[in-house]
Amino acid sequence: MSRPTDSDGSARDEQGGNAGYGKKPFKRSTSHFADRITADGRDGWPVEAGRYRLVVSRACPWASRALVSRRLLGLESAVSLAVTDPIQDDRSWRFTLDPDDRDPVLGIRFLSEAYDAREKDYPGGVSVPAIVDVPTGELVTNDYQQITLDFATEWTALHRPGAPDLYPERLRDEMDEVMGGIYRNVNNGVYRAGFASEQKEYEAAYRDVFRQLDLVSERLSDRRYLVGETITEADIRLFTTLVRFDAVYHGHFKCNRSKLTEDPVLWAYVRDLFQTPGFGDTVDFDHIKRHYYQVHEGINPTKIVPLGPDTSGWLAPHHREELGGRPFGDGTPPGPVPAGEEVPAAARP
Repeated sequence: MSRPTDSDGSARDEQGGNAGYGKKPFKRSTSHFADRITADGRDGWPVEAGRYRLVVSRACPWASRALVSRRLLGLESAVSLAVTDPIQDDRSWRFTLDPDDRDPVLGIRFLSEAYDAREKDYPGGVSVPAIVDVPTGELVTNDYQQITLDFATEWTALHRPGAPDLYPERLRDEMDEVMGGIYRNVNNGVYRAGFASEQKEYEAAYRDVFRQLDLVSERLSDRRYLVGETITEADIRLFTTLVRFDAVYHGHFKCNRSKLTEDPVLWAYVRDLFQTPGFGDTVDFDHIKRHYYQVHEGINPTKIVPLGPDTSGWLAPHHREELGGRPFGDGTPPGPVPAGEEVPAAARP
């Protein structure tokens, strides 16, 4: 059975297919499985250490949000991690990076098996991030917008000592407004441009992307972080798109007015985050490039993966600390990456 997915692993909309485009304008679908894991277990899924497994692709920006949040909050020991192959087949995300091509905890070869355990013959897309209930093998949620918010607010009993508050109550209205514009025009905007099937549709998305990036650059010109004086969910959501921008969105998705490295503010901002524990140590440039350039055959039929861009600049000084702000507020940075979760050296700057 073919299990179509969106390019980044989110559930496909009415266009279908992994090539990512069709006659209609690109429209991201809502998550079909939107149950929440909460402190009170009101959806039937209580917060519980060791019960759930987070399934991600390091190529996917939406899954990468969950990777960063999990690291910053110190949830590694509470929620185990499964990383899929960045290259999908017709059954979508697969565990071919693991021995026997099978996830060692869930015992499955394809993420679709957890979807089918939850809803037999589920016809929709197989998306990451996904949280699976280990005892039953059932998918719990693929709600990429809510997973990280719940990590920040519902999982507090299992946060590490010194964990930051990534969704401070006093800043939520401002954060939601800022994240809304970034989602529409940047996070999703690059996909609208990349998967456009008509010139007018592409040009509208292109303009939205750069109009919003200009606004964000202006906002960040005199402040270190998007909202408040510390890292928040808003920074995580922007980071996962910016870190992919020059590597894939500039060329592959035709968002080529300018590179990120050509905007002094955004380039310094994203380097600041990349060099902060919990951000750059989750990024795998090899997975990112191979997924976009080899899976999107409609955009890149040769499947040739570019050798560039040069990633050494990610470690250059950024001087953003001169703007003030404290990355973790009164908290502390996360500890070392857990054994077995390290990004290979060849995929890092």
